[in-house]
Amino acid sequence: MPPTSAAASSRLAGLDGLRAVAVILVISYHLFPTWWLDGGFIGVDVFFVISGFLITTLLLRERARTGRIRLSMFWRRRARRLLPALVALLIICSSAAWIIGGDVLVRLGAQLIGALTFSYNWIAIVIGQGYFGASTPELFQNLWSLGIEEQFYVLWPLLLPLVLRLRRPGARVTLAGIAAAASATWMGVIVLTTGDASRAYFGTDSHAFGLLAGVALAFGMHRALTKPPVWMQHLAVRIAVTVAGVAALAGIVVLALIHPTDTVMTFPLTLVAAVVGTVVVIAASVWPRSPLGPSLDILPLRWVGERSYGLYLWHWPIVVLLVAAVEGTAPQVGVPVWIGILALVLTVVISTISYRYLESPIRRRGFRATATVLGHLLVTSARDRWATVSVFLVAIALSAVTVTAALEAPTVSSGEAVVAEGQAALDEAAAAASTEPTPDAASTPHATPPPGSLADGAKRRPAPSPAPVSGSEVTAVGDSVMLAAAPALLDALPGIRIDAAVSRSSWSGPGIVNGFAASGALGEYLVIALGTNGSISWDAYEQMAAIAGPDRRLVLVNAYAPRDWIPGVNADIDAFAASHPGTVVADWSGAIAEHLDYLAGDRVHPGPTGGALYASTVSAALNRIEYARAIEAYLDEAYAWRLAHRDDARIAQ
Repeated sequence: MPPTSAAASSRLAGLDGLRAVAVILVISYHLFPTWWLDGGFIGVDVFFVISGFLITTLLLRERARTGRIRLSMFWRRRARRLLPALVALLIICSSAAWIIGGDVLVRLGAQLIGALTFSYNWIAIVIGQGYFGASTPELFQNLWSLGIEEQFYVLWPLLLPLVLRLRRPGARVTLAGIAAAASATWMGVIVLTTGDASRAYFGTDSHAFGLLAGVALAFGMHRALTKPPVWMQHLAVRIAVTVAGVAALAGIVVLALIHPTDTVMTFPLTLVAAVVGTVVVIAASVWPRSPLGPSLDILPLRWVGERSYGLYLWHWPIVVLLVAAVEGTAPQVGVPVWIGILALVLTVVISTISYRYLESPIRRRGFRATATVLGHLLVTSARDRWATVSVFLVAIALSAVTVTAALEAPTVSSGEAVVAEGQAALDEAAAAASTEPTPDAASTPHATPPPGSLADGAKRRPAPSPAPVSGSEVTAVGDSVMLAAAPALLDALPGIRIDAAVSRSSWSGPGIVNGFAASGALGEYLVIALGTNGSISWDAYEQMAAIAGPDRRLVLVNAYAPRDWIPGVNADIDAFAASHPGTVVADWSGAIAEHLDYLAGDRVHPGPTGGALYASTVSAALNRIEYARAIEAYLDEAYAWRLAHRDDARIAQ
């Protein structure tokens, strides 16, 4: 987060305290997702405004003091501040991920490249997009914001001299404000036209408005901070500004309590509101003789603010590793409270050690001077020599493990892998079916009257005779969960027709079912599993039932996933089945709840054993339908048998 020196912070009151508020919001959001700060991610936008304001202010002061901006010195200071903690984070957490294994290693090489080149936000758009991104434990995902900031640190000093050609401060403020508004508008356009909130959120072009708002504030307050006019120091003005700053700070906290959506209400409107609030808080904090800045810089908040960069760096990889090691899942699936507390403790301890022994010495001395000090330690005493050598050896070993982990890292998650296997099985089955003759309908189990019926002329008492359901009688329409279970369904029900795809909702069901009906491929049993990806549409289910008609039987597979809409989906499925005679529910949720280890790491898609359980759950539901049919036939036949038996008895008399 804003990588600044303590000295700079002391000259601009309140920034350390505001950083502390921002990092507390973000950490709470990630480590304790079930608590109140549903929108705590807005803390990142608070950081962006601070960075834009602080960097621009420092550059303007350097230019006013020396008449120039020394880019090499500026970038060297950024490197001193950013790189030591970042490199330590990458090699330590990558090594831990290699030990844990599994999905936590997915695309680790690409993540490391993105982190080291400060392009992680664009890497995240590529590797984190799509259906599986939300449940894959992306180890260094929090570095996306560092990528945007570093791109700003590289480009803004180059563009600043051009902007300074505008002589009037008002023109500079206006230009930066227009650029900020354009960036925010572009975020909204992306969300409205594509629905891709991830692209809008991670893109530098669409998420630069916080940085640019900070730039505008720096331009607007530069002269006022250097030589504040008398009116700024009037008591009434200072009281009004302070009240506005306190209200804006409270507003930021309120915004963090709002549950986010994937619409323009959040992206960008909530973020813009947080940016505006941060601008007001900063202005009120650095206002001449304002009490807000010193109040924000009270010791506890200042302590957290000074270490906010390390706290931000470490908290997410630590919770990812802990959840992967203990639960085998990603934090997006859920973070147990005790893991959140442990992650918080480890984050504070590690970031404190890093700040004291790694970040601060290099920031003060620089890389060369620090290397010289380490060289002196090799010759001062045996204890210092062994300690220094040990640190070097550990660093080399961890670096080697990091390289190994990056080379061995899987390119797809376990969820993606089982879905890909399911698609391959369907493709193979489709290819085989195209070369085989169509089964004769007369060969299906129901073509022959059940044994014991009066059709064979026997006078014996009939008995229930459920026949096994043939796969050729079953048509299945589903989402990626069914797709992952496709190999097992094909084994359990040979000849079953399956149409399943990733990210499918119930709205797509009627068109697919109608296509089967139009081609004459709609079986006697229709299995529907479309509840994983969101609330179901009752109307869509009615349409599918109408297409199937009264002569076919429906099996509705309920859903299991660590998503908040699943209970509502399953309640709606139960209600629909209860209101439609002959429809049964295949209780996948109940079956898998006792065997979560049968699922892939995303806790959504079944692995091979889970697929077999899915197939058996569907088969059991089909058999219940067949058993009910057999009982109904038995009752009819038993009644006919009794009539015939009574007539025979009368004749005998």
